[in-house]
Amino acid sequence: MSINNPYQILLERGFVYQCTDEEGLSRIFDKEKVTAYIGFDATADSLHVGSLIPIMALAWLQKTGHRPIAIVGGGTTMVGDPSGKTEARQLLSRDDIRRNMEGLKKQLSRYLEFGPDQALMVDNGDWLLGLNYIDFLREIGRYFSVNRMLAAESYKQRLETGLTFIEFNYMLLQSYDFLVLYQNYGNKLQMGGQDQWGNIVAGIDLIRRVTGGQAYGLTFPLLEDPRTGSKFGKTHAGAVWLDPEKTTPYDFYQFWRNTDDQLVERCLKLFTFLPLDQVRELNALEGAGINQAKEMLAYEATKLTHGREEAEKARQAAKGLFAAAGEVGGEDEFPVSSEAIPSTEISAEVLARPANVLDLLVLSGLVKSKGEARKLIRGGGANVNGRLVDQEERSYNRADLKDGAFLLRAGKKRYHRLIIKD
Repeated sequence: MSINNPYQILLERGFVYQCTDEEGLSRIFDKEKVTAYIGFDATADSLHVGSLIPIMALAWLQKTGHRPIAIVGGGTTMVGDPSGKTEARQLLSRDDIRRNMEGLKKQLSRYLEFGPDQALMVDNGDWLLGLNYIDFLREIGRYFSVNRMLAAESYKQRLETGLTFIEFNYMLLQSYDFLVLYQNYGNKLQMGGQDQWGNIVAGIDLIRRVTGGQAYGLTFPLLEDPRTGSKFGKTHAGAVWLDPEKTTPYDFYQFWRNTDDQLVERCLKLFTFLPLDQVRELNALEGAGINQAKEMLAYEATKLTHGREEAEKARQAAKGLFAAAGEVGGEDEFPVSSEAIPSTEISAEVLARPANVLDLLVLSGLVKSKGEARKLIRGGGANVNGRLVDQEERSYNRADLKDGAFLLRAGKKRYHRLIIKD
């Protein structure tokens, strides 16, 4: 096996959960330039951190000289994948899907080099939306056993809560995608999350039945936050998005900086291109040294998604804030004007009369309600411009502004700047 064999790299870095034929896949990677694909349905105008494992897998393929294909599902999004869902997805309009696809294409270009003889981006709407239903059933549907489909984990989970007929068709459509890519692009490998196993195997079987050819499948492990048991990439505020308008580069950096100690090594392997020797050195750090590993993870992950400049700004802002927060006694000197800190502009009318701290905390988005703000204050976790807030009745006026803003902190690490717009 070649040291640049991407299967070996993916295996060593923790990407592999299941593979249909490990030896066969390794062999073709050594013998030829392999084309492989992953599908991304356009259910939103941005991908999120949960999408990064498949994206990084495609990037490793390209780095080792193979050809990745990213399908942006203009066709399958019209149906909705039931895999890993407890209820049916909301069906989107064609216009919504087109808008979402534009956002996804822009983000994928951060990780993959698209162009002639490089990575490809294709829309499965090109071949799915014009299908004749009766012809499709006769030519493709006849290869599928309903009994085998219902045995697939993605369908079994949904039978208890309700599986719509439109969702039931999803496996056929995804399998057909694999067949089209196999025939038109020589695509021999499909990758996806572990909940995609049934769909991937069905596509391999369809290729064998229709063409007599051999294809392969690989799935990635589910990454969970050990503190909550939830899917990795979720926070108190919801999903961590790749779009800087939805999750600022600073918040993105902080998400990685706050990674649970147990996940740091796995995340360095999965979400950065750092050599494994360096990953092992970082993971060997003990005590306070683990923060160095987390800072490296945060910087590298932010650099990949938002660029070196934004990563550096986020790192410097975080260092300034942590240094200030660590001071004992007196008023902390926070870098209130730092552009990297998440900010919101609010009208000067808010200060027409003294503004209550509960209102400021809600306006910042650090809490969702005044009740949550009260809990934060009672727990000693609220801070405005470097001073602990210990009274729920505390109010602020223009004299309390620093450089025309309030800097609020919830807990030890979540910051937001409220800029007063005159």
